[in-house]
Amino acid sequence: MRIDPPNHGAVRVTADGHIVSDRFTRQGDGSLLGLVTGLRPGENLISATAGGQAATLTVIDHPRSGPVFAGPQQHPFYCETTAFGLSPSTQPLCSAPTVVSYEYRTTGGAYAPLADPGTRPKDLATATVDGRTVPYVVRVETGTIDRAVYQIAALYDGSAPSPLRPDHGWNQRLVYTFGGGCNGGYHQGNTTGGVLNDLFLSQGYAVASSSLNVLENNCSTILSAEAAMMVKEHFINTYGPVAHTIGWGGSGGSIQQYDIADAYPGILDGIVPGFSFPDPFTVLNAADDCRLLVNFFKGTETDFTAAQRQAVAGFPSYGSCTSWDSSYANRNTASDSCNKEIAADDSAIPPAAIWNRTSNPTGVKCAAAEQYANQLGRDPRTGMVRSQLDNEGVQYGLAALRHRQITAAQFVALNTAIGGFDAYGAPVPQRSKAHPKALKAVYRDDILVNGGLGLATTPIIDQRVDLDLEGPLLDIHTTQWSSVMRARLRQANGTSANQVIIDSQYTPEGMAAANSFELAAMDEWLTRIAADHSTRSRQAKVTADKPRDLGDGCYLSPTHRVQAPITDPATGPCAAQYPVGADPRQQAGEPLAENTLKCALRPLDFADYPVRFTRAQRAQLRRAFPTGVCDYGRPGVGQVRPAGTWLDYSQTR
Repeated sequence: MRIDPPNHGAVRVTADGHIVSDRFTRQGDGSLLGLVTGLRPGENLISATAGGQAATLTVIDHPRSGPVFAGPQQHPFYCETTAFGLSPSTQPLCSAPTVVSYEYRTTGGAYAPLADPGTRPKDLATATVDGRTVPYVVRVETGTIDRAVYQIAALYDGSAPSPLRPDHGWNQRLVYTFGGGCNGGYHQGNTTGGVLNDLFLSQGYAVASSSLNVLENNCSTILSAEAAMMVKEHFINTYGPVAHTIGWGGSGGSIQQYDIADAYPGILDGIVPGFSFPDPFTVLNAADDCRLLVNFFKGTETDFTAAQRQAVAGFPSYGSCTSWDSSYANRNTASDSCNKEIAADDSAIPPAAIWNRTSNPTGVKCAAAEQYANQLGRDPRTGMVRSQLDNEGVQYGLAALRHRQITAAQFVALNTAIGGFDAYGAPVPQRSKAHPKALKAVYRDDILVNGGLGLATTPIIDQRVDLDLEGPLLDIHTTQWSSVMRARLRQANGTSANQVIIDSQYTPEGMAAANSFELAAMDEWLTRIAADHSTRSRQAKVTADKPRDLGDGCYLSPTHRVQAPITDPATGPCAAQYPVGADPRQQAGEPLAENTLKCALRPLDFADYPVRFTRAQRAQLRRAFPTGVCDYGRPGVGQVRPAGTWLDYSQTR
């Protein structure tokens, strides 16, 4: 807590009437910095008086195990503290005593345990902090907060960290890391976003993360925000005030950064999302569309060439769609995700505890939407979280038809047989229909990230690594997703000047070069904003204070970065090396922002198509679209503006 007194005289500070003035230390700028502990659960009144003036602050103390704002916690909740070397723990809080250990960086480029941090091994490397060379010894703190296992790493300067004393091994900056995936929770997780990172530590950055900041352990961006807030608070209480916090992480880690920065601004000051996606539900739409397409193309009712399948899917390679199906589509099912992703790889959830519709209807459900029960509610008929999935009126392959890449017969066959999903995530012949309450909640609560809240004033460097074409790592992280987020920023704010997109190669050398540049650029960007004391708005400062050498572009090689606009459709010098495709919804006519979960409908009009359908084909399309086809010129069904930031679900029942 910092107090700025009106003069340098005595200041009297009380907490709930108890004098705590001796816990505050005068700082160089005349302010008083102190750590007030021992607060009682609930509201506490902090008062400061000096020179006849007084100020008060109400502080609400929450339990270390949470929750704060994410709402009722999941039960059961399987503990995994021992995976981190902590003591065994018990449900439901999964708490364990904090452990501090030490690592050192060897001259060979590896981390090794160090039993005595006062020793100096012969192969000890050095680090550079603010121009000073220091021993590369790392203090690693591991404990439990918000039912997650957290980790904090920072260079060790030879003494215990203090929030009131500058730590000479720390550059006053924090990198918060986030991990990927997306699953339904019910367990603590055995990984964090990773804290032993040479890029950060070697320059004096501290690094923090927790197991609930890995979407594979917990697909709720809201719970991730709560965990990050609580861990960051603990970090500040341990090391002191932070100049700025940079978000870092790829895939599901990028989802958390974008969503937390928009819905819970202030936790992260700048974000560097890699392999980026906008939010969980946009991603799940792509996964489910690809599962439907893969199932359809396996059938006997149609004959599509490889080029035609690619044209319908939209990705530069149709292999991205098969990758979505094999790696991600099961996240919408009640049990397949448990069986394939959790029970097999993570013994925390016993296979016998997993949900089964007939034999274990009260068991653990691992659909990704389970993590949004507090926001979307449950359908009392099925016991499942209300579904946001919808493809009613979606004309799959519409762009391919308009470009004469598929025939009228193929378009009809595709949209007649594509089907949808039932409440349990299983493919069915009928199209999917979202629950009206789920739709409204996803928009209102900014779960489908809007981009016009905290993101409007957040510096963003979107790390785009090329994974679009056939090769050893063809997968779901295709290039257009960066542009999807850009389109939302422009739609919400009238500009996307606060987002920089940089493409790079998927090679160790390519990513290392990009990461190093992007970290330095983000640090400079945030430092310039903090030093800008003009009367400009925060949004104007973010744009004006961007470093001159930071802009859209790409690495044509690890040593050759060019600045050039990243556009969709792709043009310019980066386009040839890093092609940009689309996805099934864009190919069905949805605009680039892809922020319509359930489209408004208009009557089927055969004059809209560049082909002539036979009488039989028209009858088939009328049966496929009995209520009409998507009209993306109108707002989506249930599409409302976000209710605001820092929404609190603590009263959710």
